[in-house]
Amino acid sequence: MATVLEEISATVRDVAERIGPAVVGLGRGWGRGSGVVTAPGTVLTNAHNLRGDEVTVAFADGRAETGRVAGVDPEGDLAVIAVETAGVEPVEFGGPDALAIGSIVVALANPGGRGLRATLGLVSSTGRSFRGPRGRRIRGSIEHTAPLPRGSSGGPLVDTGGRLLGLNSVRMDGGLILALPADAALRERADALARGEVLARPRLGVAIAPPHVARRLRRAVGLPERDGLLVRWVEDDSPAARAGIEKGDLTGAAGGHAVTRVDDLEPYIGAGAVTLTVVRGADERDVEVRLGATTEV
Repeated sequence: MATVLEEISATVRDVAERIGPAVVGLGRGWGRGSGVVTAPGTVLTNAHNLRGDEVTVAFADGRAETGRVAGVDPEGDLAVIAVETAGVEPVEFGGPDALAIGSIVVALANPGGRGLRATLGLVSSTGRSFRGPRGRRIRGSIEHTAPLPRGSSGGPLVDTGGRLLGLNSVRMDGGLILALPADAALRERADALARGEVLARPRLGVAIAPPHVARRLRRAVGLPERDGLLVRWVEDDSPAARAGIEKGDLTGAAGGHAVTRVDDLEPYIGAGAVTLTVVRGADERDVEVRLGATTEV
């Protein structure tokens, strides 16, 4: 048993020593969060850690630099900071797709520049989801047991070889942590943000009311109750508007599958087009919506 514990201890120390210099703090004192150097002059972190166009970046050697926000994706809770990283060795990206329940991981952080933290944990689940800063559900997250203090979001989750698996993002009940997976899709988004590009996302261009509101309003005007999502606003010249969807319509299905909450609708938004079953008054019809791109549902 002693030998096993010594090996575990040595593994965590080795990871901390090798990639610790690439783990940075954002802000000062209790700070705003953490981040990780993924390329020369580039720090990756969560979008919810940022409050403006500039942020203080604290390095392990005590150096503090003013970083400039190169790009932010609030819907995906991802941000890229451009900052002088000097001779810091960037972390190498790993393979989060190969993770399974029980995989060993190491979580690191430097909360507000108050010093490196490194903890060992196990993957407790994969493919989890959470809501980003603007309420959109972010899917495919890694749930793990490595504990972290406040100010650790944006710090790296790595394998025992020090390769980047994800960004620690949300603390859940019971102390479990959800991390954005550092997969190929995240790398593509990060590269685009580093170039200053604005990420375009498919959207309908509507505001939605929950099912209980739809049922209450239909009762109030003498219509039969129907499950679905009530359209309470339609953006001018949006994909929904061009498809003929109007305020007061009820969306009962998407792609032939019933929708009773916004989360049921979101998976269909990523497609180039979606067929919605729309109820207007007592009339029901199928409408094909060709989706455009910004950041609204």
